[in-house]
Amino acid sequence: MTQIPQYKRVLLKISGEALMGSRDYGLDTDTVSAIAADVRDVIAMGIEVCLVIGGGNIFRGVAGASAGMDRAQADYMGMLATVMNALAMQSALEKLDVPTRVQTAIPMSSVCEPYIRRRAMRHMEKGRVVIFAAGTGNPFFTTDTAAALRAAEMNCNAMLKGTQVDGVYSADPRKDANAKRYEELTYLDVLARDLNVMDASAISLSRENKLPIIVFNIHAPGAFAAVMRGEGLFTRITEPS
Repeated sequence: MTQIPQYKRVLLKISGEALMGSRDYGLDTDTVSAIAADVRDVIAMGIEVCLVIGGGNIFRGVAGASAGMDRAQADYMGMLATVMNALAMQSALEKLDVPTRVQTAIPMSSVCEPYIRRRAMRHMEKGRVVIFAAGTGNPFFTTDTAAALRAAEMNCNAMLKGTQVDGVYSADPRKDANAKRYEELTYLDVLARDLNVMDASAISLSRENKLPIIVFNIHAPGAFAAVMRGEGLFTRITEPS
């Protein structure tokens, strides 16, 4: 018996680093195509999907600031990097016949639409994937915060964070063999234990809007669709029941 999808509308947050594959920087086209195929499979389940993609594979504002660059300027450069990633993901999705729109918080009408909330919602209702680029359009805010903001604005049922590991751990499991994996956490657990999931403003915004956060391994084939069915390994962050 086919399981009913857990959610009607979700936002998938992908870090820029997730698009690198085995490369040291930039885009790995096979990785981008694999993620696009996972998104297509979720769309086929009747779930409306929007995305926010980071830019850390091309430029990271905090790193630029620490190297002596003005932080605001560095963050704007990072926002432009997210637009490049969004266009790459749009291309990969459209090769799979998934209609896609890119909306950016920094107007650049030659390459994508400006962010307009009602238009984005209409696109999703018509089965199109909407990729939100350029963060919030403001420096000093991460793409994690942008993801929480857009998920709240789109009335999403959940925000999914695609990472390099299959959930939230007490420490980096790739460096610490004793790291403990959590299946359920509250927003306050994440903040109090300083778990490296999302920045505090994204967690707080999600908490205020009662938006569940689901953390899973974006590189496991079919993991996105499996999580939507309530299967596989993931960590769910919600209010205590």
